[in-house]
Amino acid sequence: MKILISYPPLAGLKGCPTIGQNRQFQYFKQPTYIYPVVPAQAASLLKRSGHEVIWNDCLAENIDWKGFLSLIRKHNPDVIAFETKTPVVKQHWCIINDLRQENVTAKIVLFGDHVTALPEESFQNSTVDFVLTGGDYDFLLKNLCDALLKPQFSANTLEPGVYYRENGSVKNTGPFKLDHDLNALPFIDRELTKWQLYAFENGNYKRTPGTYIMSGRDCWWGKCTFCSWPTLYPTFRVRSVNNTLDEIGELIHTYKVREIMDDTGCFTTGEWLRSFCRGMIERGYNKKIYLDCNMRFGALTAEDFKLMKKAGFRLLLFGLESANQVSLDRVNKNLKIERVAEDCIAATHNGLFPHITIMFGYPWEKYEDAQKTLQLGQWLLRKGYAYTMQATVVIPYPGTKLFRECNEQNLLRSRDWDDYDMKTPIMVSPISDDALSGLVQGMYKISYQPEFMLRKLLSVRDIDDLRYYIRAAKKVAGHVLDFRSAKKS
Repeated sequence: MKILISYPPLAGLKGCPTIGQNRQFQYFKQPTYIYPVVPAQAASLLKRSGHEVIWNDCLAENIDWKGFLSLIRKHNPDVIAFETKTPVVKQHWCIINDLRQENVTAKIVLFGDHVTALPEESFQNSTVDFVLTGGDYDFLLKNLCDALLKPQFSANTLEPGVYYRENGSVKNTGPFKLDHDLNALPFIDRELTKWQLYAFENGNYKRTPGTYIMSGRDCWWGKCTFCSWPTLYPTFRVRSVNNTLDEIGELIHTYKVREIMDDTGCFTTGEWLRSFCRGMIERGYNKKIYLDCNMRFGALTAEDFKLMKKAGFRLLLFGLESANQVSLDRVNKNLKIERVAEDCIAATHNGLFPHITIMFGYPWEKYEDAQKTLQLGQWLLRKGYAYTMQATVVIPYPGTKLFRECNEQNLLRSRDWDDYDMKTPIMVSPISDDALSGLVQGMYKISYQPEFMLRKLLSVRDIDDLRYYIRAAKKVAGHVLDFRSAKKS
């Protein structure tokens, strides 16, 4: 069977859309391409099973609608599969319907967090054939394609979590299960999935080419009320240490990768982390690449930070979200605000580079509360305790507890999914839209303050540092423009 895994072209873009491998969608003025690990694992799994797979990312490859149609007609796939997210799902419905108008007969499949939260909605608004729910859609897509390959298709052979049409009705195979063995997945075929499209235009990398892996699915805490990925992964699983190390070895030796981002929602801690670090050191990988990962404040000891540095870790991405304890408690971060500065300082003192993420626009926060977050974020950056940061407006995505809370309390200003782009305030807030945009801009504008700039200048040690700061400067300018545009719109 011939399967096209695609990110189709989108119209009227507000910037570069981050759909693949992204828990919280954004548009960026400067191109940013995040390697979509699970779709790439789906492609690799299908290929290993004997299917013919075509990888197509119209966004990263700059392919327009005419080129997309030409690609489909050239390959004539049996199945076309899209990952979708809330801010682009309406466009994907239109694309599916337009493909039918163009007499494309392939079975069309949608997967991702939005359709997991609202699976029947896509059948009501498009001619989609199948929706795969849950985060193991790589396994489900293989299961579906195997079933479609049989002379007589039967939904009885489908795993739980698949929605489909039958005799004019939408049916499903029951709630999805996360019972697949992650160690059974083949290592990603990076050439098949055009990994170099995503190897350079990414703000996380100091060294390029870089790429992504996922040692786990997804976050061992997994209870933050604003995060959409617990919709996909309500339970946490992790690959074995050796399986993860073997993949890293392949990336070093076969693909000559210089930096790897492990995009597990939160990197596994405890003895797994320590065994992993020891393995990196024993194999000598720590001398050949940098490692980046997502981490939680309060999860690591001083010895963990020290060992991670020795093992080759560089960038640790922490979710700060708010400097107000009430907000951290309400979004269920399981974090005491005091640990933020403590962990940033400990990580920095051990040679690691904390990246912090911050959000503004909680419906219960007043402007004075949001200013505390701004002040803490700016202080961490000025003093060099945080290396980089990301700031956005809080968005309550469908499927999250925050969305349900806002829906029950009539706090949603819009149900137009196009607006859910982390720029447009969706929740009722005592802070004006202009003031919210100003707060986000205020975080990015710290990059122009003399103390911050001097600290960065003095930290340059090699050509990679210089190249990184040049790339980062362009992206910071783009973020400032992003929220200036939001302010005007």
